[in-house]
Amino acid sequence: MADSTEEPRDVEEGGGPVKSFLEHLEDFRWLLVKTSAALGISFIVCLYAIPQIVWVLKWPLTRAALVRAAADERRTVVRLGTNTVGTLQLETNRFGALDLGTNWFSVIQLEPVAFGSNIFLTVRAEPNPPTATMLKSATSLVYLDPSAPFLSSMQLAFYGGILLASPFIFFFGAQFVLPALKVKEKKYVLRAAFIGVGLFLSGVSFCYFFVMARALKFAEWWAIWMGVKVPEWRAETYFSFVTKFMLGMGLGFELPVVLLALVKIGLLNYQTLRGMWRYMIVINLVLGALLTTPEVYTQVVMAVVLYALYEISVWIAWYWERRDRQREAAGTD
Repeated sequence: MADSTEEPRDVEEGGGPVKSFLEHLEDFRWLLVKTSAALGISFIVCLYAIPQIVWVLKWPLTRAALVRAAADERRTVVRLGTNTVGTLQLETNRFGALDLGTNWFSVIQLEPVAFGSNIFLTVRAEPNPPTATMLKSATSLVYLDPSAPFLSSMQLAFYGGILLASPFIFFFGAQFVLPALKVKEKKYVLRAAFIGVGLFLSGVSFCYFFVMARALKFAEWWAIWMGVKVPEWRAETYFSFVTKFMLGMGLGFELPVVLLALVKIGLLNYQTLRGMWRYMIVINLVLGALLTTPEVYTQVVMAVVLYALYEISVWIAWYWERRDRQREAAGTD
């Protein structure tokens, strides 16, 4: 009878079958083999899909052409046929006798016209060009080194392979770790992993769709403020900037998981978190500098987002403590 009553308790507490050190080492070896295989296959798939990956990474650069850096900014693109001759930064809405309208973005179209044996250029203004024309005025990407395209492709395939293989890596890691945990520990670990993945993807999406184009526009505006034009950027530098920024923003969004995990294990509580707000401002600025690129705009945006996530974590900790007090009061009654 004693054995029958203790067995459900052991099952409830969880924990996998007891294994020797060599058996654990064998399981770890298979974990490395399966993880390496997933990374290798994902790397090959991403290497084949480099044109699609480049198109995805260039999307924020094209959208940056639609962002107005300053209220008094006026941009005029000079085009000959379908080719862009140059970009003008004008202080007024007129270019000679041409009226460029009130829109901050306009196009001066040069069109060749034949008169007998002579060819002349006529000038026509487009005060309200379509969005597609504005997107074509985006900063171009160039490679200046013969080996740069190959090395850049390897780097993009590597990062893309990690992202593509990450679900399989998490699954293989869970197969290795979860059997040794108790039922309650498994519940917390799975819940934290699910929320952590969601927060990471939210951070990457927030960076990609809302912040990246403005960060690129800020970098261009800063160069113009210095007196340097930016018609082109080095492609490998741009890809490194974009991938590091999105990865840093995704990791930064994991802050609530870290803080609330410390609350759950008893190292922090609501009062401690609330009293840390001055230190968190400094910590968030430091994390903004470490997790993003060395640029003021991206670091400030990251610090503001991290502080907002910190405040959310504080209120969640307050709710947990309030719920626990209500349960204790109900239990005593």
